[in-house]
Amino acid sequence: MKKLLLTAYLAVVGLVGTATSALAADSIDSGDTAFILLCAALVMLMTPGLAFFYAGMARKKNLLATMMHSFFILCLVGVQWVLWGYSLAFSDGGSMQKYVGGLGFMGLSGIGMEAKGTIPHYLFMIFQGMFAIITAALITGAFAERMKFSAMIIFTLLWTTIVYDPLCHWVWGGGWIHAMGALDFAGGTVVHISSGVSALVAAIVIGKRKGFPSEHMAPHNLGYTLLGCALLWFGWFGFNAGSELAADGVAAMAFVVTNTAAAAGGLAWVLVEWVHRGRPTALGLASGAVAGLVGITPAAGFVGPLSSIVIGLGAGILCYFAVTALKPMFGYDDSLDVFGIHGIGGIWGAIATGLFAFGDNKGLFFGGGFEQTWIQIISVVATIVFAAVVTFIILKIVDAVIGLRVSEEEETMGLDLAVHGEKGYNF
Repeated sequence: MKKLLLTAYLAVVGLVGTATSALAADSIDSGDTAFILLCAALVMLMTPGLAFFYAGMARKKNLLATMMHSFFILCLVGVQWVLWGYSLAFSDGGSMQKYVGGLGFMGLSGIGMEAKGTIPHYLFMIFQGMFAIITAALITGAFAERMKFSAMIIFTLLWTTIVYDPLCHWVWGGGWIHAMGALDFAGGTVVHISSGVSALVAAIVIGKRKGFPSEHMAPHNLGYTLLGCALLWFGWFGFNAGSELAADGVAAMAFVVTNTAAAAGGLAWVLVEWVHRGRPTALGLASGAVAGLVGITPAAGFVGPLSSIVIGLGAGILCYFAVTALKPMFGYDDSLDVFGIHGIGGIWGAIATGLFAFGDNKGLFFGGGFEQTWIQIISVVATIVFAAVVTFIILKIVDAVIGLRVSEEEETMGLDLAVHGEKGYNF
C-alpha cells in the first residue's frame, strides 16, 4: 500500500513538474524572441554605422582612429556589460534600488534561458547591452582627432559604469525616474541626452583641436557619412521598434513613426539650410535625418505618425541652429556635433513626448494637462546635471593620471599614423 501511494505521489509530482516546465516554456513567445533577436542585431549594426558616419566627417589623417573608437567600444563595453554593467543597470539594488542596481547579476549569475517577459532573459540582456555600446560610442565624436587612445579606453569604461549603468537603472531598471512616471521609450534620456551632454563636457575639458576654428576642417569623405547615416537609420528600426520587446502593434507604430520622423528631420534641415546658406548639402541631409531619429526615440511608442512629423521637423530645425549658431556663439569644439544633434535632439524629443503622448499617459496636446510634460522636464534636467557633473569628474581624473590629449606633433601627423601606425588610404 505504501509503495502504491509513493508511486502515485511521484507520478503527481512529476505531472506537476512537467506542467510547470511546460508553462515556463510557453511563457517564451517564439515570435517575440525571433523579433528581438533581429532587433538586437540591428542595434549592434548601428555602432559600425556610427563609425562610418563619424569617420567621413573627420579628416583623412584620422579616418582609422575615428573608426577605431566605435569598433573598440563594441568590444570593450560588450565585455563590461556581461561582467558587471547589466547587473548595475537591471538587478535589485536593495536599499539603493532607486539609484543603482546591485551585483546580483555579475558575470550574468542567475541569468539564463528563462523567460523575461515573453523572451529569454539572455536576449533581454544582450538587447540592452547593444544600447550601452552605442551610447558610449556616440560621445567619441566630440573629442575625435585629439584624444589619446588609452585615455578613451579608461574614460569609456568609467563612464559606462558610473554614468550609463545607473542612469539606465533610473529609467528602465525600476529606479526613481521610472517611479516618477517619466516616459522614455527607447532612450531619449538614457542614450541621447546623456551622451550629448557628456560629449559637450568632454569637448570643453579636452580643448579645441589645433587650428580650430581658423583652419578649415572639412569632412574628407561624405560618402562614408551617407553610408553611416543609412546604416544608422536601418538599425534604428531595431532600436525603437525593438524597445517594445514584443512583435505587436506598438512595435509597428514605433517603426512607422521612426521612419517618418527621420524623413521629416532630413527635410527640415535641408530646407532651413537651403534658405539660410543658399544651398542644400549631403551633410545637412544626413545630419537632419539623424536628428529626426534622435528626436523620436523617447516618444516612439507613445505618439502617432502626425505627431512624429512635428517631432522630426522640430528636431531638424533645432539641431541645425544648435550646430550652426550655438556652437560658434560659445566657441566649443565638438568635432562631429554630438551635442548639437544628440544632446539638443534628445532634450527636444523627451519634452515633446510630454506634449504629444496619447493613450494611458496623455500629453499636453491630448488632454493630459501639463503634468506629464513637467515630469519629462524633471527627468531631462536630472539627466543633464548627473551626466555633466560625473563626466567632468571622470575626465579630470583620467587627465591627472595619464593625460587626455595626444601631443601636438601627433595631432599634426594624424592619429592614424601617430597612434595606430596605419593609414586609411595608401595611394
